Amino acid sequence: MDAPESTSSPCESVDPPGAAGEPDVGPPDESEGGCARPLEAVPKKLCGYLSKFGGKGPIRGWKSRWFFYDERKCHLYYSRTAQDANPLDSIDLASAVFDCKADADEEGTFEIKTPGRVILLKAATKQVMLYWLQQLQMKRWEFHNSPPAPPAALSGNGPALHLELGQEEAELEFLSPVKTPTGLVGEAAALQPIPTMPSALQNISIKHLGTEIQNTMHNICGHKQTQGTGHGPQVEESLQSGEPQREEQSSIPEPSVSGKEPVESPKSAPTFFLSTNLIQKTKRHSNTFPFFSDGLARSRTAQEKVVALEQQVQVLTKELKSQKELVKILHKALEAAQQEKRASSAYLAAAKDKDRLELVRHKVRQIAELSQRVEALEQERERLLHEAGLREQQVQALQQHAQLLMDKNQAKQQVICKLSEKLTQDLTQPPDPADGDFLSQQEKMEHLKDDMEAYRTQNRFLNSEIYQVTKIWRKVAEKEKALLTKCAYLQARNCQVESKYLAGLRKLQETAGPKAGEVSELLQQLIQEALQWEAGEASDSMELSPVSEYDDYGFLTVPDYEVEDLKLLAKIQALEVRSHHLLALEAVERPLQERWAALGELVPSAELKQLLRTGVPREHRPRVWRWLVHRRVQHLHAPGCYQELLTRGQACEHPAARQIELDLNRTFPTNKHFTCPTSNFPDKLRHVLLAFSWQNPTIGYCQGLNRLAAIALLVLEDEESAFWCLVAIVETILPADYYSKTLIASQVDQRVLRDLLSEKLPRLMAHLGQHHVDLSLITFNWFLVVFADCLISDILLRVWDAFLYEGTKVVFRYALAIFKYNEEEILRLQDSLEIYQYLRFFSKTICDSRKLMSMAFNDMNPFPMKQLRQLRAAHREQLEAELRELERLKAAYLEQQASRSRAVPEGCASEDEGEGDS
Repeated sequence: MDAPESTSSPCESVDPPGAAGEPDVGPPDESEGGCARPLEAVPKKLCGYLSKFGGKGPIRGWKSRWFFYDERKCHLYYSRTAQDANPLDSIDLASAVFDCKADADEEGTFEIKTPGRVILLKAATKQVMLYWLQQLQMKRWEFHNSPPAPPAALSGNGPALHLELGQEEAELEFLSPVKTPTGLVGEAAALQPIPTMPSALQNISIKHLGTEIQNTMHNICGHKQTQGTGHGPQVEESLQSGEPQREEQSSIPEPSVSGKEPVESPKSAPTFFLSTNLIQKTKRHSNTFPFFSDGLARSRTAQEKVVALEQQVQVLTKELKSQKELVKILHKALEAAQQEKRASSAYLAAAKDKDRLELVRHKVRQIAELSQRVEALEQERERLLHEAGLREQQVQALQQHAQLLMDKNQAKQQVICKLSEKLTQDLTQPPDPADGDFLSQQEKMEHLKDDMEAYRTQNRFLNSEIYQVTKIWRKVAEKEKALLTKCAYLQARNCQVESKYLAGLRKLQETAGPKAGEVSELLQQLIQEALQWEAGEASDSMELSPVSEYDDYGFLTVPDYEVEDLKLLAKIQALEVRSHHLLALEAVERPLQERWAALGELVPSAELKQLLRTGVPREHRPRVWRWLVHRRVQHLHAPGCYQELLTRGQACEHPAARQIELDLNRTFPTNKHFTCPTSNFPDKLRHVLLAFSWQNPTIGYCQGLNRLAAIALLVLEDEESAFWCLVAIVETILPADYYSKTLIASQVDQRVLRDLLSEKLPRLMAHLGQHHVDLSLITFNWFLVVFADCLISDILLRVWDAFLYEGTKVVFRYALAIFKYNEEEILRLQDSLEIYQYLRFFSKTICDSRKLMSMAFNDMNPFPMKQLRQLRAAHREQLEAELRELERLKAAYLEQQASRSRAVPEGCASEDEGEGDS
């Protein structure tokens, strides 16, 4: 079957039939390697005839098709002929890769691989094939490199996000540009006769039979209209003449490129059938091997020629083998790049964190398997090195043996010279068999040289393909990252607007009151709708980083307020939490994770102090807390101490065991790890508290220790580590007597906090003093459990990160920052009862951890530790004096009561005596 004649070039393309513009069939300007063209020239379209392999059953085989490229969609359409109005199908080139087949049975065969299918095509010659491949690569790159539509301007003061891409690096010249095949592409190919097939049925597409019928009817109607108008001969004359043809061709309409628009003028449709023999097949020029040039001395004998040819065959065979191995390596590299692209796409397309985590775990397992394989290869390498040493010894022995053989060879040279002279005389008349061998070897070497050149071409093309696919993948990844950042910002802005809307409803509800009539009913209806609406109902919206009901440690993401009036406040807080989470994800969290990942070994430093104040990422927090606790208790830690305390608790029941059991069920009622019946955290917490009660008998157990130990368990997940964390907090970080029966140190800190509030927030303290509000009723529990009950979990753990490193000064800083955060809200309250009700829950409404941290460590400065020690010492002395006075009054009262009981008259019997007489 004759191969159909086809196609186009990476430097130029031609307008398909139906495109506007004057056709240009002449050869291009090849002053610059065949790719130069005038700057003012309009770029030509890519089109031409190719053979496509397809079909089923008896009609399966090569089919001639007219291909044309659509720059708007980056699609390659194809139809049966250039005159068809509707294309049969299209190939999406945006995500396609190309491959030329060097080892194909027929010359000019190449593949277009898309995610859905593989299309096998064949050009008329090798030059036409390379022209198509280079042109398709260029079109695909131009489509991906075209600037995207400018995004809509974002309102507000948010960050301006632009999808700007840097200048692309210079193209690597892997494959030299191919000259445009004259007369085989563009309009020139459309004017040629349709390539003939063995049978008319074989070229018909059964799969697109409806389109075939439509195109056939369209061509028949166009042909009849042309005959009716009588303009056929004029067109033929224009084709046979030189300049008149160019002048009239501008009026010849071409088939529609998109396949949806009909031919403009059916009168000129038969024009493409008029010139039938314009294309001649290019003859293949056989390559002459340089070894057989005129420089080959005729005096050489036939035997010497055969030996030289065999040596050359061996060299070419080795080079061919190396080229094949290089092609295999490049195929593997291409497959690896595609697998990496699919893995990245699957990771970004995963909707849930669990799916992404599973993908990451799968990659970790693959890395572990590869590490094991590397170790095995390393052992194999060592074994091979040992064997190489043995082989080296063998080589030395063989060299000595070779020296002996060389000596023998010198003795035989004289005999060889005599035989050579005789052989020269015998070969003066070359025998016919030698000539036959010579010609067969020459033909074989020519074939090998052709194969080697084909593989080299395929190698250069695949290098270019890998390079371009990698650049396209990198550009798409950058665009996707920018779009995800923009989407996160827009979602955060949406949450902010919605929270402001709900806050406005809440303020209107408070302002309107119960006597507002219809307005009150309307507000109540709007509030109910806001509370019942959930983000999950919007099925079309994309959740970038959804906030689940529980966080990583089991705490409720938003506190569940028991008061019905505060349900709207909880909804507002949920939106604010999500907004802060989305805005901080790209700008803060990821750079912070990178800094922690690059930190390495933990050493006390200013950088570590700043990182701990900012917050420790979840994956690094257990390791960091264990290091912080070890620094505090390394002088107390003893191996096996915790197990000994547990054994003692099992042998003898501690007096505080009953109180511990009562407090277990009251530990964090909003945490699923302590409320789920199947959870083992309550048992772990019981063991930790019992071990501590035996370890520190002066305290035993105090209410509040259960929350401290529970926080340590949730983060460290190990009983012994949580036990030593509790020991570090009670015995080394917090002052002595903090959890004693009198709670002296805790009371001292409340007075110190009051002094610091008067210094840092004088307006607030004056307002609270005016309404006689005692803050110690609220803040005493803050200090006793280190904010475990008053802050949301994300902020609480950030406070503990800095607290375990810097000590109690962090507790004072955050206590002051909490009041600073809500100062304006408290100042607006003018009733002591409202103030107390607000202070009960106001700390849980704080959602912006970055703002609170800035207030604690920046707005509260200066905050010297020396001042804190002085205030503690002064208030402790004053409190101890008050306690001594109280003890003195208590003793005087008891002495007075004892003296009164001794002075009872004899006639007055006691109740016990009276009951006994009766």
